[in-house]
Amino acid sequence: MIKVGFIGAGDIAYLHGEGVQASYNAQLHGIWNRTRTKAEEKASLFDTRVFDTAEELIEAVDVVYVLTNMETHHAYCMQAIEAGKHVLVEKPTAVTIEEIEEIKAFAHQKGVQVAPVHNYIYEAPVMRAKELIESGKLGDLVSLHVLYNIHHPEEVAARYPGVIRQILTHHAYCTLYLVGQPELVSCMKATVNDGSVPQENLAMVTMKMRNQALSHLCASFAADDHAGDPWTFMIKVIGTKGATRYSYRDWVENTPAVVHSQTYSAYPYTIRSVGQYFLEQVIGNQRPPLSSLDDAITCMKIIEACEQSVEEQRHISI
Repeated sequence: MIKVGFIGAGDIAYLHGEGVQASYNAQLHGIWNRTRTKAEEKASLFDTRVFDTAEELIEAVDVVYVLTNMETHHAYCMQAIEAGKHVLVEKPTAVTIEEIEEIKAFAHQKGVQVAPVHNYIYEAPVMRAKELIESGKLGDLVSLHVLYNIHHPEEVAARYPGVIRQILTHHAYCTLYLVGQPELVSCMKATVNDGSVPQENLAMVTMKMRNQALSHLCASFAADDHAGDPWTFMIKVIGTKGATRYSYRDWVENTPAVVHSQTYSAYPYTIRSVGQYFLEQVIGNQRPPLSSLDDAITCMKIIEACEQSVEEQRHISI
């Protein structure tokens, strides 16, 4: 059995723990977190142990999940790679393009697998959409729409750097997976809240793709969408011969979640699926991940282009 260790014990660790449990070839061997009580809480849920240091955990396992804040991803990834361990790292993969490139180069040097948690593309409907596109059944691509409208109250939004860095990474890797590389990026952002949180909670992006399709990306913490056929989280692809979509609203539980007004059941399944694929297919069967560190680098180029577009109020070529 593959021994898995978690560095980080926040809310996302629970979903990743379920993914390890669902994998036939892996077990959760232990957790380390800077705040020990959080590690103990998650460890009790999965009947596993708490390690005293990150170094001890890395030494004891085969695969390390880096589930900490973005600013620490690079350091923990490099530490695990140095020890010869495979790594699954939460998104965004790192703070800069240079950091991701260092992780990629070091993983290649050490002969280990490192993959980003680009979770939505591991959903069966999104995989099917890619198959329809590649088969030509949708004809020539016309447009892609990735829309996220989920209200985050100010006390929650304050934890994050803003939706461009925090949320648009999802939009970026979904775009790369489904319709390929962009060549031109234009972005606008805004802040619509009570004034207590300065970072943007709304951003919209238009991209011209290399295949001449246009992509529209929306990321919003500012408000929920409860209208008919809501844009809570939706991926829509339109081609000259057909169209398809994926929506959070196809799976809804009428109970509030930690942040959201309802529980959108699809999200936990995406986290379980990416971990299960990494353990069973990438590590177990030596298959490539559906989204790579090269994709993470391109995602960061898109994010940086969005920030530059906002700052300079112009289109940015990639």
